[in-house]
Amino acid sequence: MSDEKTDAAPGSAPEGSGGEAAKPAGKGRLIAIVAGAVIVSLLAGGGGVYWFTQRGTGHAAAEPAEAPAEEADGGGENADADPSAAYIEVPPMMVNLRGGGAQAKFVKLRFIVVAADGKTDAVKARLPLILDALQPFLRELRPDDLNGSAAVFRIKEEMLRRSTEALGKGMVRDVLIQDLIQQ
Repeated sequence: MSDEKTDAAPGSAPEGSGGEAAKPAGKGRLIAIVAGAVIVSLLAGGGGVYWFTQRGTGHAAAEPAEAPAEEADGGGENADADPSAAYIEVPPMMVNLRGGGAQAKFVKLRFIVVAADGKTDAVKARLPLILDALQPFLRELRPDDLNGSAAVFRIKEEMLRRSTEALGKGMVRDVLIQDLIQQ
């Protein structure tokens, strides 16, 4: 008789139990799996919240937090927050891109210059200086320089830097890119 009990499969219940011994082990395993899934979900959710809040406390989120204080003083670097900002639309520019291929590549660029308070007429009068400062930069771009999500940001920052150098500090507040088309 003892041979019959040892011949049973390791996961099966003894003949007289009717399968009752397997149920508590299955329930315990199910509870452990559900608890593990809940813990993993909570950790992933908490990690996601932490990641997004830490990204928000960086340099980009610090600027909007400071903007209301600057507006109260009458100043501020944020062109969108200032209703008196002057937007000067620049005629579209089309330049050749630098490349080694037989086919010529072009970029068409439309942008707006945001003049500082009270400097609108001065910036309009000196707009050719801005265009002259931007031509060498735009002509040195390669088609690869325009790839990726950060390309427009890098181009915008360089355009703002060159515009500020051409006109002097405090003349141009921002450069807003409307269209950047490569063909």
